[in-house]
Amino acid sequence: MTIIETPAGWPADEEEALAVQDALRARVVLDEPGPAPGTGLVTGVDVAYDDERDLVAAAAVVLDARTLDVVEEATAVGRVSFPYVPGLLAFRELPAVLAALDTLTAGPGLVVCDGYGLAHPRRFGLASHLGVLTGLPVVGVAKNPFTFTHEDPAPRRGSTAPLLAGAQEVGRALRTRDGVKPVFVSVGHRVTLDAACAHTLALTPRYRLPETTRLADALCRRALREATAGQGSAA
Repeated sequence: MTIIETPAGWPADEEEALAVQDALRARVVLDEPGPAPGTGLVTGVDVAYDDERDLVAAAAVVLDARTLDVVEEATAVGRVSFPYVPGLLAFRELPAVLAALDTLTAGPGLVVCDGYGLAHPRRFGLASHLGVLTGLPVVGVAKNPFTFTHEDPAPRRGSTAPLLAGAQEVGRALRTRDGVKPVFVSVGHRVTLDAACAHTLALTPRYRLPETTRLADALCRRALREATAGQGSAA
């Protein structure tokens, strides 16, 4: 098993990480429509942790955006590269996520993260950070709201309510199933919010969460189990 080490020059503390966010935030592109929903390829990324062994497993699952059939899968296992700090989770996850994406031979097309982009206290969540580093169009679809306010969307699938930071719309609560708790969509990079919501609906024909997220979540958990099989306790 190859363990990816923390990249050289990666931020080591909160002060350095905040400086990186400040430097990269201005590079986020918010005025490109991105690919049309249901066309080309779409890739889900997600991670799973084993904090006892200081490991993180990342998965990238490429789907045909029209059929939602799996085209390719990739995983990477690395050392946890940053302490847990709310708002700075990208620094824990990105080295392994980037390594998984780098091994793909297809796509990846649009990337969907289980997390936030613009809907972030400093307007630079994982989806934005990943988009700026790779140049790819990226959308954030989170299971729960972060620190922002929103009304409850109407009960029908496709209903939305703005996710607000004061008067600024930083994302939307989106109902993907009738009467089921919404997901929280935000722009990462090179996709509009309208397009991000349309992609999310295209990826949720049966379940609340996008197929990209569901498949990537299962794959990264499996990769972590395989990576730690037979290792026993780190103590």
